[in-house]
Amino acid sequence: MKFIHYLEKVTGVDIYALSSFAIFSTIFMIMLLWAWKADKKMIDEIRNIPLEN
Repeated sequence: MKFIHYLEKVTGVDIYALSSFAIFSTIFMIMLLWAWKADKKMIDEIRNIPLEN
């Protein structure tokens, strides 16, 4: 039996897909806005952390 058949038996399983997509989209948009508005000097400093040693 395939996994999809187990999911069809669970009532309200569609809310899990919608909520996980909404959480992912929200976090993605927040990180995208942060990367766009972040200070370029801070990004360069963070980028060079592994190379400092």
